[in-house]
Amino acid sequence: MTASSAMTEEEVVDLCRRHSLFEWGTQNVAPRAIARAEGCYLYTVAGDRILDFSSIAMNANIGHGDQRVTEAVATQMANVAFVSPFMATEVRALAAQKLAEVTPAGMSKSFFTLAGADANEVAMRTARLVTGRSKILTRYRSYHGGTRATLAASGDPRRWPVEGGMGDIVRIPDPYHYRFPLIEDAAEFRDFNLSQIDEIIRLEGPHTIAAVMVEPITGSNGLIVPPDGWLAGLKQLCQKYEILLICDEVMSGFGRTGAWFAVDHEGVTPDIMTVAKGITSGYVPLGACVMSDSISELLADIPIGSGMTYQSHPVGLAAAVATMAIYETDDLIARSASRGQYLLRGLHELQSRHASVGDVRGKGLFTALELVYDRETRQELFPLTGPAVPAADEMKAVFAGRGLHTVLRGPWLFAVPPLVVTEEQIDWALSVFDEALDHADAATSSAGATPPPHLA
Repeated sequence: MTASSAMTEEEVVDLCRRHSLFEWGTQNVAPRAIARAEGCYLYTVAGDRILDFSSIAMNANIGHGDQRVTEAVATQMANVAFVSPFMATEVRALAAQKLAEVTPAGMSKSFFTLAGADANEVAMRTARLVTGRSKILTRYRSYHGGTRATLAASGDPRRWPVEGGMGDIVRIPDPYHYRFPLIEDAAEFRDFNLSQIDEIIRLEGPHTIAAVMVEPITGSNGLIVPPDGWLAGLKQLCQKYEILLICDEVMSGFGRTGAWFAVDHEGVTPDIMTVAKGITSGYVPLGACVMSDSISELLADIPIGSGMTYQSHPVGLAAAVATMAIYETDDLIARSASRGQYLLRGLHELQSRHASVGDVRGKGLFTALELVYDRETRQELFPLTGPAVPAADEMKAVFAGRGLHTVLRGPWLFAVPPLVVTEEQIDWALSVFDEALDHADAATSSAGATPPPHLA
């Protein structure tokens, strides 16, 4: 059977399971076979339609099937599909120029990578290279990629398989106000959190720390939106101790938060910023490590110490040029902001009716619900890492049965649709959330349910 022949969905899934391995878990999976995608919808081989309410991996920002990107990629492949990363191409020049225009002022050079993980590798390696220091400060509720160094730098449980593999990673506390109810005032909590980080820096020794690396808005670890002024305060701390600030915008960048980048909300210019996902909306793999001008000047006379065969790949760069143009021509940044406000209102309305919804948070079309067993104690309803909780499986069954693709990861139910989403599509997705949350409500203390095993 050839790749061009018509297969049933069962045949596609069977062959994929027989000859390929799926990520982040056992191979006891039952994936849907996707035949095509358009806008906010995925269409299976069997003909079912699925509303993509998570932008696949929170990366399909411009939506699926935009032929402007397809045509740009096809044209590039017809001209030059691949050259050495030591060579220059027109598309490399245009992509780098455009990235310099949309990133914060004072960041005019980029190192193009294949994805976010290797962009973060380059960021950490460069910080150590130019400072001569070794330590990188990161947060527990963080994820920076699936390579060895970035997994070690991540805080969430995906780091466990490489624990001990990469040294000189120091954890700092998360600006997670919902999980610190002892301080009610957001500004007071912000200052307290920054004072904790200040103390850690002093105890570790500023002269040993190369950089602090953070997601300006935490993505897959709960979509934590820091209190206003937190990122600017962190930047001031880094300047005080002459430590570099690395901002991981892999998930939060390119309009996802209602601005080009999450750092723009506070006018912060990092020393190094990493991007991927939305730079091509997932049409072709690409990432970038964007350097401040001061870092670029240092690298002029220091061997950069990073490189790979497919660095600055012309096809990926062609997708990036086309995608970045679409954000502007289709006004998707402003659309994300306005649609995000509409989505947040809907999520808050769900919170008012569902005892399982402890918190609603987000910025732009980057939003999530936090599900709790008890609103007073804020105990998480579902654990991030096992054991399995029946209500979570029941919720996932509702999503699958109604044709909604979203992410329920631990206690967090994400709502991160493509930036082209309509209000009607948001309303429909929230109606599915409403149905699924009935199962979560039944597992809460308000319903008299027994605490789940992880709380017993």
